[in-house]
Amino acid sequence: MVIILNHYPKSLENLSFRPPSSSSNLLNRSTPSPTTTETLAAPPTSQWDRLPLQREPVAPRPRPTSLRTSDNAVRKQSMNGRSPLEINTSMFSAIDYSSASSMSASTMASELASSSSDSDGEDASNEPDPDIVPKTEDDGETYIEEIKRVESSESPDIKADGPKRSAANPKKRRGRPRKNPPSPATTMTKVAKGRSKTGCLTCRRRKKKCDEGKPACNNCQKNAVVCEGYPPKGVWRSGKQRSEEVLLRRFSFTIPRGLPFLVDGIETEIDRRFLDHFVFELSQVLTLHDNTSNPFKDILLPMATQHKGLMHSLMALSGSHIIAKEPKDELSRRQQHHSDTAISILHADITKANEANRDEDGSLIVEDPTIASTIVHCLLCISEGLTKGEYRAPFEAARSLITDRKSKNPEFQQFIWEFFTYHDVSNSMTSLARQPVRHNSVDDQYLPDFVFQNATQPRVGVLVGVLDGLYKYLKRITALRDNIRARKAAGLQPVVLYEYLAQAVDIDAAIHNWESNQEPQTPRWIAAELFRQCTWVYLFRTIQASKPNTNLCSAVDSALEYLRLLPPQESTTCLLLLPLFILGCAAFEPRQRPDLEDGFNNLQAYSNLGNIKPAREIVRRVWEMMDAGDEKSWDWETIMADMGIDLLVT
Repeated sequence: MVIILNHYPKSLENLSFRPPSSSSNLLNRSTPSPTTTETLAAPPTSQWDRLPLQREPVAPRPRPTSLRTSDNAVRKQSMNGRSPLEINTSMFSAIDYSSASSMSASTMASELASSSSDSDGEDASNEPDPDIVPKTEDDGETYIEEIKRVESSESPDIKADGPKRSAANPKKRRGRPRKNPPSPATTMTKVAKGRSKTGCLTCRRRKKKCDEGKPACNNCQKNAVVCEGYPPKGVWRSGKQRSEEVLLRRFSFTIPRGLPFLVDGIETEIDRRFLDHFVFELSQVLTLHDNTSNPFKDILLPMATQHKGLMHSLMALSGSHIIAKEPKDELSRRQQHHSDTAISILHADITKANEANRDEDGSLIVEDPTIASTIVHCLLCISEGLTKGEYRAPFEAARSLITDRKSKNPEFQQFIWEFFTYHDVSNSMTSLARQPVRHNSVDDQYLPDFVFQNATQPRVGVLVGVLDGLYKYLKRITALRDNIRARKAAGLQPVVLYEYLAQAVDIDAAIHNWESNQEPQTPRWIAAELFRQCTWVYLFRTIQASKPNTNLCSAVDSALEYLRLLPPQESTTCLLLLPLFILGCAAFEPRQRPDLEDGFNNLQAYSNLGNIKPAREIVRRVWEMMDAGDEKSWDWETIMADMGIDLLVT
């Protein structure tokens, strides 16, 4: 136990002090202890005399958690309203301060110990103070305060007013202890944040903080400012890389890497698809020839490689045929480009031909590709299914060009004449908006002689009915039909004059005697016989009244038998639209119509041309008028005009 006598009141001099031997002696005076009384000298005057007195070090006991609170309670009860001086006055009664100045620190400590023991002995017989209630622990020992060790006397820098406090001996706080002690203060170091370079351009220019919202930051929207977006993310490059870029920019130069196209008009992947479709599919549905000898591939395609306008015409035709099965925007745009380019080149070529001088025989100087382009544009109208007479402009241009000149290429000359004549005769059978058909006699030589040079050889013609002579009878029947229609419109009687009847009988005899030059029992021979039957039906419908007839019904049945014999995917299927149209306009019997419907379906599946659907609508309209008994069903040309349809039924 350490007792520090630094300052004390002078009134307590010459008092005897009895230090307790333990903390229990102070609270329980009934416990006897040896008494030793020593007189303390006067208060020390020097700094060394003011050093604390020390006892032998005592090992401290572990202090309970609530020791401080319980000691304060015991202290308050022991005082019982009295001051500490009144309680411990007896302890100082045996101390003599007269010789305190001559004592050393150790002597003074021993005397205090002996004085405390004497005082305890004298008061052993006294009754304990009833006001003092000691606190007892579980082990029976009571602790008033913990004995603390102090630094040795050799520690320097001891202040005059008391010992220096350290971390081991902190100053006690006043007041009731906190239930939840505050956490130790921690020093927060603010991390410096660099300037962001990823904000939008508007906030960076206005020097405002950007929240970097996408696509527009909220700061710009809140301030009603147009957010200019964010700069492109750059890629970090080293100094070596940047120097290389500078060198590249210094020696950079621009040279066009484009190459010209091998064939004008074949420029994109879509163009190559159009070309393949024309070669392998479309060319087969336009003529009777197969892949071994097809004039569209053997004559027109090589010519198109040398003429830009003809190539664009062929690509426009092929594109329209693909779009009918696969309608897509990119295909339509490319097809329209080819069509517009082909028309502009064709107009320029025709204008140039009209301004140029003529040959010695007076014919125009027109290249073969220009004539071929006019025919291809007619086929383009057929493929697209145009019904407002759009084919007439290129068709009449082809007529004028073909009749005014003779080609230097005999193969092309024969092909173009046959192809044009077939469509011209077919058009005269189904349309009123045309030129009057020219005819002189049975030996009409409307076509030049060179067209018939190889007419007797089988598999020569590209189409049926032209080189074998049937076109002559069809053209003469059309002339009779125009005359009879004119008399009906004028209300003249009789409608069929004797002259018309004599011409009809002559044509009938020629049809009966007609023989095909095709090999018998082949698809070409069957197609030729079908055309022969349709020619006779066309003659009968022109001369006779529009009503059911046994002979007419028999002829239609025979034609349907030939139609059933044709294979569905044979090349002759491309020629069936005109026979189906003529037979449909003569099918008074309802039992005959399903076979015609099947023929239209097979033709649509094979060629997929756009003029098949309008032709079927016209035939169905004629059937309605037949069933109603209307005699106007005879004039299907007028019916087409009333329906607003003008197209090539080929």
